[in-house]
Amino acid sequence: MKECLFCYPELEPTQNVIMSNEFCMFLQLDQAKQEGIQLEGAGIIVPRKHRETAFDLTPEEWNATYTLLQDVKRYLDEKYQPQGYNLGWNCGEVGGQHIFHSHFHVLPRYEDEPLAGRGIRYMFKSPNNQRVDS
Repeated sequence: MKECLFCYPELEPTQNVIMSNEFCMFLQLDQAKQEGIQLEGAGIIVPRKHRETAFDLTPEEWNATYTLLQDVKRYLDEKYQPQGYNLGWNCGEVGGQHIFHSHFHVLPRYEDEPLAGRGIRYMFKSPNNQRVDS
């Protein structure tokens, strides 16, 4: 785990610990701070201990994630003034997880986005996601 970017956030020079508590951290890349870009203000909440997916979190880590999420929302509301949010976990390769250390996406949404008003189910309901018959 010595190469895990979430166990050792300092391994990614553009990744910043914005806030944290005993069990988890809110990480944000430098690029997310740029005004007007896609994913402006976005970041992730990760457990301090290496957990592969959200299903591996302890009750204390779940509670700490909730507590930190409330602090993160206040911070993002003040700094970026989004009009909405998408929140989510990608679990497993088929679920879109690319770094196998649990991470909870916090994605501010803005009314001037082309996909404003479309939630996380939008891409799953798309005709492009039609399952192939076995």
